[in-house]
Amino acid sequence: MPHVLIIGGGIIGLSSAYYLQKAGHKVTLLDKGDLTDNCSSGNAGMIVPSHFIPLAAPGMIKQGIRWMFDSKSPFYVKPSLNPQLISWGLKFMKHANDKHVQNSAVPLRDLSLLSKKLYSTLGAETGIDFGLSDKGILMFYKTEQAAEEEAHLAHKAKELGLDMDVLTPEQCKALQPELNLDVLGAVHYRCDGHIYPNALIQGLIKYLQEHGVQIHWNQMVTRIERSGKKITKVFTGDKEWTADQYVIAGGSWSPAVAKMVDIKAPLMPGKGYSFMVPEPQNRMTIPALLAEARVAITPMNGHLRYGGTMELDKINNRINMKRVEGIVESVPKYFPDLHPQVPAVKDIWYGFRPASPDGLPYIGRSAKYDNLIVATGHGMMGLSLGPATGYLVNEVVSEKNTAINISAFSPDRF
Repeated sequence: MPHVLIIGGGIIGLSSAYYLQKAGHKVTLLDKGDLTDNCSSGNAGMIVPSHFIPLAAPGMIKQGIRWMFDSKSPFYVKPSLNPQLISWGLKFMKHANDKHVQNSAVPLRDLSLLSKKLYSTLGAETGIDFGLSDKGILMFYKTEQAAEEEAHLAHKAKELGLDMDVLTPEQCKALQPELNLDVLGAVHYRCDGHIYPNALIQGLIKYLQEHGVQIHWNQMVTRIERSGKKITKVFTGDKEWTADQYVIAGGSWSPAVAKMVDIKAPLMPGKGYSFMVPEPQNRMTIPALLAEARVAITPMNGHLRYGGTMELDKINNRINMKRVEGIVESVPKYFPDLHPQVPAVKDIWYGFRPASPDGLPYIGRSAKYDNLIVATGHGMMGLSLGPATGYLVNEVVSEKNTAINISAFSPDRF
């Protein structure tokens, strides 16, 4: 069996390592940090087959321009002459149309449903308790415009065979009687679910180490050597690593790695924020998405995790408190009894979602190299799509027919 070297220790890299190891491959994983700061650890933990609309969709350009002038808005692109951002933006505009949305729906649905199916068996296979819950997700809305948009989306979801229903406020209340609501209604995406991502990530790391996967922390890739159509060596400072097959799964850092082998993987890091608040009353039992505010709320381990925003900018360590305040202020507008306070800076998590310009991930073998697979660009759905991507990476490495058609996710499409 080929020896596989994975660059990146987020959920995509860990999932790839899991399915490769399970298939009998020798696996080495390198991560630039200590695996505690990956984007998956702090996200909302949602598994979302309902998210079959890519980020590049009609209306996003106009809405994004409006949001740029609101310091607390859920989406922000920092104006810049950065060539990477300009190139990404032009590609985004090219794909923000109905045809692209229509062409993307089935591939995204199939990838999500595969991932959900794999999540249902992952806990039993590994013994990891990551709090898998299959109660769905409620998309709440307050305005007639959002109600119309969500009803239209729900209709498309039904056409795709996804299990969902449009609920009145009374029906929403019946599902969670201890939770007071101030909404016009919600769409209940029963096809969705949620997990506790911290438990999953920590559990996977421990499981992989116990089953022979070599994980090396604080190994930033600095150079990649190639010969013809083969990657031959990867360097992290003065250390060198060799394998038969190589996987780039570095999230928002993937473009820098791909550039070392003259591959373009257009991505922008989309910074998101989250924080946890104790919730001993357990009033919310089904995760919530706030349609107008673009905020996610998930019950986790006796807490509620609040998360949101998408800041497209260079990777940086700044915390924009206005964005966090925007999350906090939106919550009681939907749930009058929930009043999270603006957290201290030390209690705010942030991470960078690797956003491709067309809103689809990159999954597959590079046409430029016979032994290089790319698995990145999952945007806000990395955790949701992690197991499916790892499963497909193993199939590609093993030269098997893939479980789903991955042509839409080709790493060479740009």
